[in-house]
Amino acid sequence: MVLELKLRKIGNSVGVVLPKQALAHLKLAEGDTISLTETPDGFRLSATNPEFTKSMAVFEDLTRRYRNTLRELAK
Repeated sequence: MVLELKLRKIGNSVGVVLPKQALAHLKLAEGDTISLTETPDGFRLSATNPEFTKSMAVFEDLTRRYRNTLRELAK
């Protein structure tokens, strides 16, 4: 499925309005957060998983705090 979306002025910003079928496919509703990821072919739009985001924050904190220990264990 390929959709062409128009950029629209929203207040002082510019935004994209997603059609109903795209929102349904991504299981999104107003107020949800989405991720825009750069890929070799362009960009990828996906729903953000709050559980995954929280887990990644914990992982990043642990790797920062135990960087030296992890480096020694990797030897």
